[in-house]
Amino acid sequence: MASDADTRFPGESAEYRRERNRLLEAEVELRRAIEQVAAQRRALPRGGPVPEDYSFEEVGRDGEVRFSELFEPGKETLVIYSFMFPRYSGDTRPGPGGETGKLPLAETPCASCTSILDSLDGAAPHLRQRINLAVVARSDPARIATFARERGWRNLRLLSSRANGYNRDYRAETDEGEQMPILNVFIKDGDELRHTWATELMFAPREEGMEARRWTPSGRSGACST
Repeated sequence: MASDADTRFPGESAEYRRERNRLLEAEVELRRAIEQVAAQRRALPRGGPVPEDYSFEEVGRDGEVRFSELFEPGKETLVIYSFMFPRYSGDTRPGPGGETGKLPLAETPCASCTSILDSLDGAAPHLRQRINLAVVARSDPARIATFARERGWRNLRLLSSRANGYNRDYRAETDEGEQMPILNVFIKDGDELRHTWATELMFAPREEGMEARRWTPSGRSGACST
């Protein structure tokens, strides 16, 4: 644990250092809790088998791809992020620019999902060295391709689920047809494909503790809406 004598920055007061060290103790405990939760996640038993070999329309390519074909040789894990395109019907934030912005607002993509995918596009080449990665949306493949081009996405494998039941089965769509953001993880277990984990916490009351906006002095009010 850092002490007053161990860590100081120019101009700080004794009061600041005392309170900062108290906060540091809390941050250490939080990290320990996060590591404990991660260990519990890794220890989960296998989830249920994937109920069908879903057929997706591949964005930017002619033809379809089966769920089972998303597993490349030597990679047993598949991560799928469900992208809200179209957005939640109650989302009144401004739409994007470009051709996509000409769509009715309710048919445009979610701004928060877009921000996530901006970051994921940069990380994708590194992630794909170890896992299979795909992004799924229920929109028309041509619309997805147009928006990806407008955002400059070059590394994401984009799929349309408009003609299958994947979104409904894996909590990316409500019974009323509203799209929901969720990340699902699957594994190839021998000849069987099984679900292993999903970001279910988004469906429970929670603090948004992992958002970068929480790291700034002004919190949510001092950061962009996306």
